[in-house]
Amino acid sequence: MNGSSQIFENIDALYVALEKQWQLVARAAIVDHGAFHVALAGGSTPRHFYKKLAQQSAIDEHCWHKTHIYFGDERCVPQDHPDSNYRMVKETLLSAAPLLPEHVHAMFSTDFSVEQNVARYETLLHDTLPLDVKRCPVFDLVLLGMGEDGHTASLFPDTEILHESVKPVAAQFVQKLEAWRISLTFLTINAASHVAVLIAGDAKAKILADIFSAEKDAVVRYPIQQVNPTGQLDWYLDTAAAHLLNVQD
Repeated sequence: MNGSSQIFENIDALYVALEKQWQLVARAAIVDHGAFHVALAGGSTPRHFYKKLAQQSAIDEHCWHKTHIYFGDERCVPQDHPDSNYRMVKETLLSAAPLLPEHVHAMFSTDFSVEQNVARYETLLHDTLPLDVKRCPVFDLVLLGMGEDGHTASLFPDTEILHESVKPVAAQFVQKLEAWRISLTFLTINAASHVAVLIAGDAKAKILADIFSAEKDAVVRYPIQQVNPTGQLDWYLDTAAAHLLNVQD
């Protein structure tokens, strides 16, 4: 598997290490191009990380004022809906950290159709993020999780969005969830300067072992195997998730 993996004794140790990485990337990005552009993940593991991060928010107010918050994916529901990633991030991070309101970029609004939201976010990314030589938006940091089916963001198995190679953002109707999702595509994820994948809990152990033991040229079984950024890739794992991995992994 590409990237480096770090295994932590418990979830709190994982959060401490990820917070240090967040701060390092943020400060370097601000020095380099005047802003820190980060795409956040949904899910329970990131949720608790955002709470921890918010507790340290007053330590470096200058960095927070230069931070732009984006979303790796979103449910097409109102922003106050219990399933909304925006609501989760608002409750855990935005309500405590001294972020500038204009630097928080929600991915979905009920004021627009699904297609309009996709177009608006694509324009936003092109207008606010640095662009690579292929004019693809470049995030400083993308946080990802992994579902028990190997999906990441809203890139689910057997969906058309997995093959999107032109658009930085796309919508997908996920049949098994009977719901529309909007997500960054692998094109954008893999253009990022840093990608951090957070995986915790023994429910993820078997699929994680399958992924890490797969041969380099093996058939891709899980969407998360398409995460292969040109920048730095780090896997943040707790011992429960990693207990089936071989030592050499």
